[in-house]
Amino acid sequence: MHIETIVTGPYEVNCYILHQQGGTQALVMDPGADTDELLRYLRAKQLTPAAYLLTHGHADHIGGLGKMLAAAAAPAPVYLHAAELHWAFTPRNSLPPFYFPPSQPPADLRAVSDGDVLALAGLVFRVLATPGHTPGGVCYYAEKEQALFTGDTLFQGTVGRTDLPGGDGRVLAQSLKKLAVLPLATQVYPGHGSATTIAEERSSNIYFRAPSVL
Repeated sequence: MHIETIVTGPYEVNCYILHQQGGTQALVMDPGADTDELLRYLRAKQLTPAAYLLTHGHADHIGGLGKMLAAAAAPAPVYLHAAELHWAFTPRNSLPPFYFPPSQPPADLRAVSDGDVLALAGLVFRVLATPGHTPGGVCYYAEKEQALFTGDTLFQGTVGRTDLPGGDGRVLAQSLKKLAVLPLATQVYPGHGSATTIAEERSSNIYFRAPSVL
């Protein structure tokens, strides 16, 4: 699996474009902004989005989704936890002056749940429900490649904030326990900042080692 990281928008969200070497389809994860750059990469690599995987609904992670879908001849399906659908495309979801409520995407919205297995573009992911930062936050785990995409659940050295509407520190603590049992060699690709590993976070991240401090 090739993982292309493109940092987007004023909140510096990591948008990941995932594809098999030599393949013609890609998965786009959390297209928050800077859609022209994302589209240029896809065109340069002659890739077509097969699906959009959203870790959660905050505007900085999904703000570019509408433009990405509009640019495609046939919009690809969008995967998001059902708990996010109630607010992600409403006026409640804005971060002014940088992000305003995302428009309802003109595409197939597919709700994911904990344990779902997604086989897309030659790649396989297991959905891990990890609420706490938002009610419907999820991680996407590619077990074969030992890659975990954590959105704003887990970062290098810290975790997602829980003081925004829908956040809950006690719930996030339970989500971190779920991630802590993954293989130590698992590469962690967060929604902001640098990549890390489960081993590194277990040894140095106070929130990850002792989630009860949340």
